[in-house]
Amino acid sequence: MAERAIEVQDVVRRKAAHLGEPGERWLTELPELIAHLERRWGITVGPALAGGTASYVARVRTADDRAAVLKLAVPEHDVTSQVRTIEDAAGRGYVELLAHDVDRHAMLLEALGPSMDQSDLPPERQIETLCATLRQAWKVRKPPGLTVTPAEEKARGLAGLVERLWERLDRPCPERVVARALEYAERRAAAFDLDRCVVVHGDPHPANALRVLADRAGAESGFVFVDPDGFLADPAYDLGVVLRDWCPQLLAADDAPRLARRYCRHLSAATGVDETAIWEWGFLERVSTGLYTLNFGAEELSRPILDTAELLA
Repeated sequence: MAERAIEVQDVVRRKAAHLGEPGERWLTELPELIAHLERRWGITVGPALAGGTASYVARVRTADDRAAVLKLAVPEHDVTSQVRTIEDAAGRGYVELLAHDVDRHAMLLEALGPSMDQSDLPPERQIETLCATLRQAWKVRKPPGLTVTPAEEKARGLAGLVERLWERLDRPCPERVVARALEYAERRAAAFDLDRCVVVHGDPHPANALRVLADRAGAESGFVFVDPDGFLADPAYDLGVVLRDWCPQLLAADDAPRLARRYCRHLSAATGVDETAIWEWGFLERVSTGLYTLNFGAEELSRPILDTAELLA
């Protein structure tokens, strides 16, 4: 029997290739992995879906002819925390998990509709809906017996990433942008308070919020999240990630900082979370994400992010 043709998005292929031999092997063995999971889970894998940046995602039919989605993450991405977060959420703010294989970075998920970034909702309405969905997602229970400070490590980890990549990539944005990001990273690390933390999604941008196909408990906003990182942090971290987006709107604005501040106030008002914390996490996320995506060759993604960071610095 001829080997099936697997269509992997260019950005996913580049991310896998950037990992070297493990990523190349993952790409080569993808057809075999899909065939194994078809037999094991009694599914039929259909066409690939667009939208992911670190996973192969495809529509499937289950043995009882229900629609579902298969997600296979590139080797760099350990899905353990993602599986735990989605399981613990039990559908509240998150996609429902049907099956998983952590060792193979594989998940079988509830079928969902289009992502929010494909909707015609204006930015303010998207922000409101993301906040409503996050309020559900933040109900995930905290892991018991936690002795580390993940958000503090996250801030300092992002600072280290910014410093390393800025030099490695031959300083692709002004030094003042990096200096501001490092200042905010230190402030967010110093402000860490475990009692204020929730299990954050970690990357709740509009492309990670998908419309549910039917009304159900836990999805009252009409959307649920996919692809959580799932670690403890101040809710402001998630809201900073939301603020990180909106590059087309900011680049087209007569006064980008004023518009970004308006979005930030909107996020704060919708959640009761401190506006300054949201702004600082948002700027740090904007700079670190711009450099990270540029590092694996996705300049079409990174350049607008870095350009807006320069406007906001």
